[in-house]
Amino acid sequence: MENRRVVLLHGLARTSRSMRPMEKYLKKNGFIVHNINYPSRKKPIEELSKWVRDKLDLELGQHPEVQWDFVTHSMGGIILRQIMKTRPLTNLGRVVMLGPPNQGSEVVDRLRHFKLLKQINGPACLQLGTEEKGFIHNLGKVEFDLGVIAGNRSINPLLSLLLPGEDDGKVTVERTKIEGMNDFRIVPYSHSFFMSKKKVQELVQSFLKKGFFSNN
Repeated sequence: MENRRVVLLHGLARTSRSMRPMEKYLKKNGFIVHNINYPSRKKPIEELSKWVRDKLDLELGQHPEVQWDFVTHSMGGIILRQIMKTRPLTNLGRVVMLGPPNQGSEVVDRLRHFKLLKQINGPACLQLGTEEKGFIHNLGKVEFDLGVIAGNRSINPLLSLLLPGEDDGKVTVERTKIEGMNDFRIVPYSHSFFMSKKKVQELVQSFLKKGFFSNN
């Protein structure tokens, strides 16, 4: 693992603290981990992506020989997709996305007109809808090694009423998928708690090491 680094990107309205269980697990298993904190509620996705990209250059740019793997939660995956569209990482390795709104979320569609949504979650939240000509749709397919883990349990029945089909309380299973992904797995967990589940941690380690989710 000496020539690899794992970058963790948290989701909307969270901080790097939410990724600490994943950080501890990966470090324990020999990975070198960088748990990035970014101001998810302060800026639109374009600016957040630039902010994260600049920070990556500052922290990791002096090691051009190193492969950067990523583990992202929720909007963290969208941040990475925007980076790869606008300022691609030439040394990107494998990526695992946890509960990513890769095709947006109907929750945003239904609640975007409530001012409280933006006040609580910031401008990036409003870009996570499912509209055909919206921000998410224009990101296109992925062209890197990607494994997606989706949840099908919810602890938020009110939000789940806004979501058709299986969901994790924020995103449907179907809308986590994206053209170009290499592997996909559904786990019985809710959106906010992927990172602390041992089964998810083991799946992440498997994909980072092998390029696919092990059945063990």
